[in-house]
Amino acid sequence: MASRARVRAPELVGKGGWLNTGGNDLTLSDLRGRIVVLDFWTFCCVNCLHVLDELRELEERHRDTVVIIGVHSPKFVHEADHQAVVDAVERYGVEHPVLDDPELVTWKQYAVRAWPTLVVIDPEGYVVAQHAGEGHAHAIGTLVEELVAEHTAKGTLRRGDGPYVPPEPVATDLRFPGKAVRLPAGTFLVSDTTRHQLVELAADGERVLRRIGTGERGLDADSFNEPQGLALLPGGKVAVADTVNHAIRVFDPVSGTLETVAGTGKQWWQGSPTSGPARAVALSSPWDIAWWQDRLWIAMAGVHQLWTYDPASGTVAVAAGTTNEGLVDGPAAEAWFAQPSGLAAAGDRLWIADSETSAVRWVERDTDPAGGSGDGGYVVRTAVGTGLFDFGHRDGAAGQALLQHPLGVTALPDGSAAIADTYNHALRRFDPATGEVTTLATDLREPSAAVLVDDDIVVVESARHRLTRLRLPEEAVRVESVAHRTQRAATEVAPGALRLDVVFQAPAGQKLDTRYGPSTRLLISATPPELLADGAGAGTDLARDLVLADGVTEGVLHVSAMAASCDDDPAVEYPACHVHQQDWGVPVQVVEGGVARLGLVLAGLDAE
Repeated sequence: MASRARVRAPELVGKGGWLNTGGNDLTLSDLRGRIVVLDFWTFCCVNCLHVLDELRELEERHRDTVVIIGVHSPKFVHEADHQAVVDAVERYGVEHPVLDDPELVTWKQYAVRAWPTLVVIDPEGYVVAQHAGEGHAHAIGTLVEELVAEHTAKGTLRRGDGPYVPPEPVATDLRFPGKAVRLPAGTFLVSDTTRHQLVELAADGERVLRRIGTGERGLDADSFNEPQGLALLPGGKVAVADTVNHAIRVFDPVSGTLETVAGTGKQWWQGSPTSGPARAVALSSPWDIAWWQDRLWIAMAGVHQLWTYDPASGTVAVAAGTTNEGLVDGPAAEAWFAQPSGLAAAGDRLWIADSETSAVRWVERDTDPAGGSGDGGYVVRTAVGTGLFDFGHRDGAAGQALLQHPLGVTALPDGSAAIADTYNHALRRFDPATGEVTTLATDLREPSAAVLVDDDIVVVESARHRLTRLRLPEEAVRVESVAHRTQRAATEVAPGALRLDVVFQAPAGQKLDTRYGPSTRLLISATPPELLADGAGAGTDLARDLVLADGVTEGVLHVSAMAASCDDDPAVEYPACHVHQQDWGVPVQVVEGGVARLGLVLAGLDAE
């Protein structure tokens, strides 16, 4: 076995304390003798949710030797609320201890730069690997097997039960519901996300009429996996965004049957098909859906895009977005999104709740040659929001108004849009006629969607596990304006030339797959764009020489990296391959004496 760098793992510290441990605090000395995998995550981040799902099999297979520890490191202000972390741990079925680190103390100790990041600690308490982004479960599984063999031989491996203690279950009719739709009979169909079911409620929004699904994770004729979005289809059937199954299902309320119409059940990765027969093309965390312009539009949160499903042809295709994460308007094929999570059709406009940019945007036909493609295709525009790092609760002119991670949007009869402003616990409104944003209601607990019923609006209060009916107010609620910016320590970099290295070490027994050309990709941009005088754009090398522009003293470098590695066995004609990918947003300050090299670890350890 190749020798590894031995770096002593820093202690685990977090002001919020420990969850899923039965009230006990954990230290690394308590875990000595076990292989520890730290998962730095935050619950707003869909990539972090993907990693939670990737780790489930590893966690089960190595339950007697591996302890996974979630280190919750917040991006949004709401995510620093301890109760919100408690809710998220239950909402997403986290079955391992979690350290609530609202001040990012442990994040800084481990020099983490991105969500999600995985750190592997050996049984003697040394860091032996770090992985950023998704797609690393196989590599970590291989490393775990090596560590088990090595430390069994040394006598330093301790097997047994881990420190996880499940919380007591709570009895409620709904548990973290996601979305809702009103059926023709006047009842409500609700995605009961945490319980992997759909629930039909009576017209009062309270009495349970029936449950659909076994309540166990699965992709068969009577099961779901954290379903979210719902859309009424022509003819009365309901489309379901079966989020963690990466699938679109269709439920018939009359017959009770459930059919899968799109998705393979596997997550889409870079290089996979982006159009074709719906059952043969993979999807990635479809979060919401809406019937618009004779197609089902899909908010594909996992890849920051909008897709469509055409039931007439049985095909899916990308409709908008590049897979790059951010806020860029323009022709649909060139637009950038960031976890689109809510959709609402309104005549010639499709509203979008773009959660990670705390934005509300829309898609419409492009009929303006000067303002878009001019070819009659689609164009993306922004109503509220400026980008990945600015958020808050501020009303007034849309250009300066602020939201905080909205998950839902509802079209209102007057042409305006109601916004489920999730992390502000509020219902907001954007009026295109006036360009103003107002607050309609507060004291809602993580609202994730809303349904219009005559003069009322029924809000899905996800963290209160219920539907709440409100009368649409004639006057707005006055709130104190609050503005925030994502707080992460900036890296001090020297003026001029900056070497960017993305560190990728293929797992043991694998190599970069170059049979069909380069197996790596690197995309770099900046906010503001003027930060980079040279080096922006796409390429295939994981290292690049950048030039920082004179006169720009701070900003954010946006780095997206991908590497594909395959089993290194010449006797195997079609080796198993694995994709590793991550997006970083690295705040930088340009100062004399700053570093001239920026190393970002995709997989392995940075030797410099």
